[in-house]
Amino acid sequence: MTNTNADTRLSLFLKGMLDALPLIVGGVPFGIIFGTLSLNAGLDIWQTIGLSSIVFAGSAQFVAVGMLAAGTSLGFIVGATIIVNLRHLIYAASLLPHIKHLGQRWRIPLGFLLIDEVFAATYPRYMNNPESTLNHWHYFGVGMAFYISWNVATVVGIFFGSNIEGIDTWGLDFAMAATFIGMVMPHLINKPMIAGVITSGLLSVLTYDLPHKLGLILSAIVGMAVGYGLELWLQSSKEKQS
Repeated sequence: MTNTNADTRLSLFLKGMLDALPLIVGGVPFGIIFGTLSLNAGLDIWQTIGLSSIVFAGSAQFVAVGMLAAGTSLGFIVGATIIVNLRHLIYAASLLPHIKHLGQRWRIPLGFLLIDEVFAATYPRYMNNPESTLNHWHYFGVGMAFYISWNVATVVGIFFGSNIEGIDTWGLDFAMAATFIGMVMPHLINKPMIAGVITSGLLSVLTYDLPHKLGLILSAIVGMAVGYGLELWLQSSKEKQS
């Protein structure tokens, strides 16, 4: 089905914003904590707002702030955040067949809005409605809902988080961890995915004490490599059997 009228575009956009709400609940506390900790790490108000509005990548922002607080060099911080965000290439590759009919005026903003939660809320729409040419309006609604909520949460953390004593010890960041677990579980449907997640999880625990968040970076790389390697091995085995 290929709908083209303006009402359908608006309804898809609004549905996207609505579909984003359950995951936004987990992201808001994370954004508040980011706004609070960024000031504690030495960033000023505008630098903190700039990170959320321009970078718009929660895990990378936390890694960058942590490294800045530890006095890490700028080059190493940029390299670390790029590695942490490499998973977004996988998301982009998965969505490319569904948005390749769009021009650059759509691809650029949609690419900017592509974060973990947006992919989790958007991809099922493409899977369930593969014939629609307007799914990008749903994608755009999801992305804008997250972008607005993340930046509002950051501002709340800046202006109110610092007035709440010990907010960084409340464990609010667990909401985001729970959200990520909820996003990952439905995708554990094959051996490569399971192997990659287990590898990353175990390695992140074993390397937790490494400086400059190196354990997180190492765990992500090794987990992706294990999952990809197992997928190639399984495909090779099937080809040999056939």
